[in-house]
Amino acid sequence: LVEVVAGCVAAADELGDAAIIAARHRLEHVEMPDDHAVAVLARLGIVASVQPAFDAAWGAEGQLYERRLGRDRARPMNPFAAMRDAGVTLAFGSDSPVTPLSPWAGVRAAARHHCPDQRLSVAAGFDAHTRGGHRARRDDSAGVLDPGAAATYAVWDGATEPGTLPPLGPDDALPRCLRSVVGGRVAFDAEEL
Repeated sequence: LVEVVAGCVAAADELGDAAIIAARHRLEHVEMPDDHAVAVLARLGIVASVQPAFDAAWGAEGQLYERRLGRDRARPMNPFAAMRDAGVTLAFGSDSPVTPLSPWAGVRAAARHHCPDQRLSVAAGFDAHTRGGHRARRDDSAGVLDPGAAATYAVWDGATEPGTLPPLGPDDALPRCLRSVVGGRVAFDAEEL
């Protein structure tokens, strides 16, 4: 990441920040950014594609990151809140089959980060897994339910009240997709299976 960030800074020095921002770059697997890297990503509008399930699987004390990298290097990994607070757009993914393709598990993982100060709210995680992914592919209008927006959405069970996000505590069942609609056409319907 150090070399990539240095390259982005060099490009911005030559072309100007506006040119880099307009290019809408994204970086995959942004797991170990330091404060400087986070500031550069924010300044240059670079989307951070991150995998919260990695933190859930390997981020806790005594887990893979700590065993391989040592405590001091492992603890600050996947600084979701720091990146979001700096203005970096987050786009969640799973890197399936490395971790399961389970968007709600990713949102829960971000909300239960191994470092409490790096946790995101469920709403911020939901945004990163919906709008963030569309922003990463340079489409700012997708990922919202607004009049006139493309009718692309999923219906999930699990919310306790209409219009709310489901509880994602450690013992809560993850929501199950009931239906997905892409461009106004049903792509999946659980009742039809």
